[in-house]
Parts: sequence; C-alpha cells; structure tokens
Amino acid sequence: MLDAAFHALTLILDPLRLGIMLGGVLLGLALGVVPGLGGIVGLALLIPFTYHLDGYTAFALLLGMAAVTTVSDFIPAVLFGVPGTVGAAATVLDGHPLAKQGQARRAFGAGYASSLAGGIFGALLLALSIPVLRLIVLYIGSAELLAMCIFGLSMVATLSGKAPMKGLAVASFGLMLSLIGSDPQTGTLRWTFGTLYLWDHLPIVPVTLGIFALPELADMAIERTGIARERPQAGVRASTQWDGVMDAARHWWLILRCSGLGALLGAVPGIGSAVIDWMAYGHAIRTEKNAENFGKGDIRGVIASESSNNAKEGGHLIPTVAFGMPAGASMALLLSAFIMHGFTPGPEMLTKHLDVTYTIIWTLTISHIMGAVICLSSSSLFSRLATVRVGILIPLVIAIVYLGAFNASQSWGDLCSLVLFGAVGWIMKRLNWPRPPLVLGLVLGSIFERYYFISHEIYGIGLFARPVVIVILLAALWVVLGPTIKGLRKTLRARSQTPSRGAMPMFRLRVRRLNWQIAFTMMLTALVIVAMTFARDWAFAARLMPMTSACAALVFCCIVLIEQLFTRDVVASGTSTTPSFEASASMGDLAMAGAGVHFSEPRINADAQLNVIAKANASADANASLGAHGDPSLHDGLASSLDTRTIYIRGMRFFAWIAGALATAAVIGLLPALLIFMLLVARFEFGERWRTSAMLSIAMTIALWLVFGRIFSTPWPQSLIGDWLPALRQLGGLV
Repeated sequence: MLDAAFHALTLILDPLRLGIMLGGVLLGLALGVVPGLGGIVGLALLIPFTYHLDGYTAFALLLGMAAVTTVSDFIPAVLFGVPGTVGAAATVLDGHPLAKQGQARRAFGAGYASSLAGGIFGALLLALSIPVLRLIVLYIGSAELLAMCIFGLSMVATLSGKAPMKGLAVASFGLMLSLIGSDPQTGTLRWTFGTLYLWDHLPIVPVTLGIFALPELADMAIERTGIARERPQAGVRASTQWDGVMDAARHWWLILRCSGLGALLGAVPGIGSAVIDWMAYGHAIRTEKNAENFGKGDIRGVIASESSNNAKEGGHLIPTVAFGMPAGASMALLLSAFIMHGFTPGPEMLTKHLDVTYTIIWTLTISHIMGAVICLSSSSLFSRLATVRVGILIPLVIAIVYLGAFNASQSWGDLCSLVLFGAVGWIMKRLNWPRPPLVLGLVLGSIFERYYFISHEIYGIGLFARPVVIVILLAALWVVLGPTIKGLRKTLRARSQTPSRGAMPMFRLRVRRLNWQIAFTMMLTALVIVAMTFARDWAFAARLMPMTSACAALVFCCIVLIEQLFTRDVVASGTSTTPSFEASASMGDLAMAGAGVHFSEPRINADAQLNVIAKANASADANASLGAHGDPSLHDGLASSLDTRTIYIRGMRFFAWIAGALATAAVIGLLPALLIFMLLVARFEFGERWRTSAMLSIAMTIALWLVFGRIFSTPWPQSLIGDWLPALRQLGGLV
C-alpha cells in the first residue's frame, strides 16, 4: 500500500497534471462563488474535455474542480447571506452577522482554515477507512437511512433556538413542500395545481436563495447601509484573517469532531451536503459552551459548518470508489467518468487499481491546499466588498441571484419561486420564525419518503427493532427532549434550594389581541388544512407521507397558536414574597418577545412583584402590536432608529422592484430586464449617479452574458417580445 501511495504521489506531482489541477481548482472556486452553481455544473461541463486525457490527469482536473466549490461558496454566504451552494446554508447563520459586525476577514480566515482542515481530514479518512468502512456501509440499509433522516429532522429543535415549536412546524411544512410533484410510487400528481413546473418537485436552489438571500438583501436596502453595519471603535484593532486562523487553531477539537461527522455522514449514500452541515452545526450548538451566542456572529458556527462541509467530499468518495454506489448527483457524474476511462468502481479499486485510488486521495489533499492558499491570499480583496455602498452592491448581487436561481431547472417557475419564497423568508425573519428548518425539511422530504416506503415494504413494523435504528432514534429523542429535561431539572433544583416564604402567585390565562404573529400562524394553519383536503382523495401510498407531514404541521401550528393567543397574568394569593421568580409574557416566547422579568433579590414585597409583572404583561401586549419601536421582531437586525412604517414601506418597495424585474423579463427577456433593473434601482432607489449606474449595469450584463450565455450555454427564458419578433430571438437568443 505504501508503494502504491508513493507511486500515486509521483504521478500527481507531474508539472502538467499539477497545472491542469490548478485550472480545475480555479474553475471550482469561480463556480462556488456564483449562487446556484456548484460541483454538478462543473463536472457536467468538464467531463467532455477529459475524453482524450489519461485517467490520472482526468481525475486531477475533475476532482480539483469538485473539491473546492465548497471552499469558495463560503464567500457569498459571509458577505451577502447568500449561500453559494446549499451546503453553505448553515454558514450564513454566523458568517453573515460577522460581516455585518465588520469582521468579514476574521470569518474568512476561520472558514478557510476550517475548510482546509476538514478537506484534509476527509482525504485522510478515505485513505485509512475504505477497508474498515466496507463492512459498515454494506450493513447500512434503508431502515438505518430512514433513522438518519429522522435524526436530521430532530436537529430542528436545535436550529430553532428558543422557539422549537415554531421550528418543528416550519420543518413539517418544508416536508410538505418537498412532496409537491409526481408521487414516485403511484404517479399521483400532488399539490401541482395543474402546473407543469411542479411535476418534478420544487427545486431546492430558488427556494434556498429566496429564503436566505433576498431577506438579507432586503434588510440592507431598508437600512441603506453596506454589509459591515457596525464600524470598529476608535483605538480598537480591526480583525484580520489571521485572527480567524487562530480561532480555528484554538477550536481544533471542534474542527476534528465536525470533520469526522461530515466525513462519516458523507460516506452514507443519500445524506446530502444540504443536511450534513446542519447536523454539524446542531452538534456544535449541543456540545459547545455559551451556545446562546450561535446565530449572532459566533466564529464557532462558521468553523463547525465549514469543516464538515469540506470533509464530506472525502466521505462521498468512499461508497463511490469502493462499491460503485454514488453518494450524490455529483458522485454519479464522477462515476460515469470512472467508467469512461476504463476503471470499474468496486474491489478492483482496492486491489488492481489501488494507485488510482491513492491518486484520488492525493488530488483531494493538494486541491484543498491550493484552494485555501488562493482564498486566503485574496480574502482581503473580498472583505472590502463589505464596505461597498449598498446602491452598487445590491443591484449586482440580485442579478447574480436571479441567474443562479434560473439555472435550477431553467424555467420561469424558478424565478417565480425565488420571488415568492423571498417574500415569505422576509416575513418569517421579521416575525422571528426560524428559516433553516424549512430548507432542512425540503431537502429531507423526498429522501425520507423513499426510505420509509422501502423500509416498510422490506421490514414492516420490524424496521424500528433494528439495533442501529434504535440507537439513532434514541439520539434523536434526546436532541428534542434534552433541553426541556435539563431546564426542568434546573428549575426543580432552584426551587428545592430556595425555601418558599409564603404562598406563590397564581396565574390566569388572558386572550391576547390579534397581531401579525398570530395572523401568520393562522395563515400557515389554514394552508395546512387546505393541503389536507386536497390529499384525502389520493391513493393510500400517495397520501401516506403528505398526510403524515401535514398532521404534524397542524399539531405544531396549533401549539404555537395557543402559545401566541394566551398569556399568563399573575393573581395575588397573599402578601408573601418569592425569592426567585421569572414572569413571561407568553407561555412559549419569553426570550423572543423580550418581556421576561427576573427577581433575584431575596426580599421583595409581593404587591411590588405583581405590579412589575402586570407592567411586563402590558408591555408584552404593546410589543406584540405594531408600535413604532416596540416590536422587536420587526427590528431584527435593523437599526433601532427605523420606525415600523419605514421598515414596511422600504421592504415592500424592495420586493416591488424584484417583482417588476420579473414582469419586465417576461416581456423583453431576462438579461435585458436585469440591465434595466440594475440601472434604475441604483439610480432612483439608492441615488447613485447616472454614469456610475450605467457603467456598472452594462459591465455586469456583459459579464453575465459571457459566463451564462457563452461558457455555460444557458437557454435564456423565452419572452413575449421574442414571440412577437422572432427575428430577435434568432439573432441573439436572449429573448
């Protein structure tokens, strides 16, 4: 084995192969930066160019490109809150807040160092574990994969912060969205409403860009500031990328754990990149101290998601190389490249072609080093984008987001989904509804249904009696119930240590006034009920999973609605004092509503307590209504100087521009519409000069035409003007 590894190293260090690998790395970095593109697009583009290359050189090019798309997709996730690929969605939660705080360079340094460590770890695991994991992977069946999906969904409780019921409701709704389209068992069309676009399910890319990207861009447009909203204080040294590298070094144990988790999950077919980084992020929240800082710009969130995101590439190659079983779509394309060059994945790759296997391992390692060095050397340039004026940045980024969303299935439906879910995502953000569970449910839905159907057919009810399944389900149960149990034990311990000095205050329920939170929950509940009425007439196999997820969504929505409708008032039962008492404005949203009152003084008169609590309840009701500055959900991430009316006017104006660009594209074509959109938004919405607006718009349009039209041969969506004047369509193909 050592001889084969050394021989493979000498092959890969050939100057020509290194040069070709560097070209693949540069292309992969470029693809990762553009939202919606990734390894699949790059592999499909490059495979035809490897026909006349030998196998070693071909894999140097293909793996050099595929390995580093997960490095550069980190850049738009940090700067714009736009995940370059779905695997970088978890990075947005802490990376983008760091950029807002003026610490983009620190985030870049930590992310690149973690990516490098995770990538090398994945390659090392591939080198050491193929013989061992052969038995493990072969033992894993559909029942174990189903349990993995359940465990992934259990992470919703962690990802939802202090609103787990909202997270579970959103995740269940995401499961319902994933089931839209043709049922794989019976062919029943589920919730398609006669739309051909929805027959093949809802594409993940436009939904992800809508849920995460557009709300962040909308907030930038509302506040009229760049990405870095907080300026460094005078006399305080600005953070650098080397600060981030040192952060990664200090949290080496977190990198090791998350890299191992990413590599091991990557070795399981069906567990895609969109799930792995969320699992690693949830693991970090559950195991790290001071987890309340996650989601607010905690560098550990960046380290956890990025290390697992890159380690999974080595894991993906384990079943692909050893068993000919691709772990995802990109690995399926790579499998075709294996066969095209005369290599049969399987036992031969561990015996006869062992040098090829080690060539793959060395290529992964060297590619990650190249990608990290290139990104670290250019991070200062990228971090300067955080200080660019919002009038220049937003129009250009939105144009890229439009093209990235369109490349999902190259249909008008992609653009409509982008705008629709962008508005939904912004409303969810304003009302403090967690967004990550929606994407997690959307990703896991079809996988969950497939493994459930297969497991039920093979094992019946006995699928829940398999040892590995039992262990995974117990872990999922602990993820959901663990925080509640810990909180209850902490409360009981505090009460037992503090003797009561009199009668405890009593509570009575009071119905709250209707507000936007309650209205949104009612609307979500109504949508679930309508969906259930459509599903009840389908065949049993077609409605089993939709009705299950819809019932779960209905239960969780009702729980959230009850929490929002009723508050607890305190009624005096005597003149006793309470050593430690915490009043909440609602049963479930204390931390979110910010109306909690904590009494820690040992002796406080009960009447004084009740007066303060009554004021807290009144304040909670006032905050729940749409006061000028009273609703924290409306000011999440926004300057406190903005009143509610300004927030909503600017927000609606932003989405009016977005919808107007889509309507214009339907008439004159997507690329001309984006040119007009960038010009008018920069000039009239943000007050940029005509010369600046025109130059940037024209330059960006030419760049988009070259990249998408010429390099990727994107078939531009057909517009009305092309139908009216077919000669225009024949000339440029843009309309």
